[in-house]
Amino acid sequence: MATDTKDNWSSEAYQNAASFVPKLATKVMQWLDPQKDDVILDVGCGDGVLDVQIGQILSQGTGRLHGTDSSPAMIAAANAAAASAGLSNQCTFEVLDATTGAATASSQAQPQIFNKAFSNAALHWILRAPATRADVFRSVRDAVAPNGTFAFEMGGLGNVAEMRAALLSAVARRVGLERAAAADPWFFPDESWITTLMEETVGGWKVERVEREWRPTVAERAGGVEGWVRLMGANWFDVVPEGEREECIKEVVDVLETVCAQHGGGYMISYVRLRVLARRV
Repeated sequence: MATDTKDNWSSEAYQNAASFVPKLATKVMQWLDPQKDDVILDVGCGDGVLDVQIGQILSQGTGRLHGTDSSPAMIAAANAAAASAGLSNQCTFEVLDATTGAATASSQAQPQIFNKAFSNAALHWILRAPATRADVFRSVRDAVAPNGTFAFEMGGLGNVAEMRAALLSAVARRVGLERAAAADPWFFPDESWITTLMEETVGGWKVERVEREWRPTVAERAGGVEGWVRLMGANWFDVVPEGEREECIKEVVDVLETVCAQHGGGYMISYVRLRVLARRV
């Protein structure tokens, strides 16, 4: 999730606009391959939907999961989801900022207690700032035991290109290209970049599997394009003068409803996913 001090996230809004995100995590979950005795760190856990699924497996053994996210609203939702499922003993959650090395905070007393780390649809937010990108992977590495694994999926190069172009164009017309580009909250790398960062820049990782997949995704019926734009584009609109925001949002939505329209109804968003399985060496 986003790492700004302002919390733009709402579990209700997320379910309305992007509940498909955890539903489409089947492949990265297979790469994680959670077992009943695993001890798992989830970086950017969001509202805990996937963690509850993992918790059902962990409840059959001695395993546990610790989820971290910078959004207090999402952590509150994750705690509520675990409690509702009767999994509070298996799944714990904490408000932490992964860009400051906080992913290791829960393991400082007992270093390297996690045998697996996991992240879904969060790292493209977390890696926004160039200066802290290596720190994120370094902190996860230090939290995972030797021979442990890190399975993650994030936006890859080309992800939501039409959404990004519409947002950049509409915002730039009001505040200038430089300010609009600086408001972009995402970072979408390719296979080569992520492999080099993990194996060479950070070290201590061996990338065992990596792939980039174009996965066209139908917008939620409830939120549609507008729900997606308002939630995911919140950082962009923060730099637009308040009196111009609704007009800017409408401009973005009008463009995208034209570009993304499916002939049979609904809207398609061009998601590109970067998926990685790395081993701690």
